[in-house]
Amino acid sequence: MSQQILQVNMNFSIPRADLETAWLGATQPIADTPGLLWKVWLMNEEKNEAGGIYLFENEDALRAYVSGPIVTALKASPAVSNISAKAFDVLADHSAITRAPLTPAVASAG
Repeated sequence: MSQQILQVNMNFSIPRADLETAWLGATQPIADTPGLLWKVWLMNEEKNEAGGIYLFENEDALRAYVSGPIVTALKASPAVSNISAKAFDVLADHSAITRAPLTPAVASAG
């Protein structure tokens, strides 16, 4: 199985500083997620949008995360709405040329 990108986007209804504080407690549990290689946290305060880009070892790890307790808790939060999650295959050769922060396993899998 090839490595997978997960793109998550959402709107938020509380001040940015409050959201950042609330999410700080989730950073280590997310970092400890089996099969997660990295996550980049995203924020567009002007549009009240936030999200993340994740790289997973494989589709099974991505699916386990999406159906797991962290995403379940996010969906239950009154501070966020319009949550979308999309999975993508990685185009390793193209990404290597444009200096994507891929692990060696991804770069050699292309």
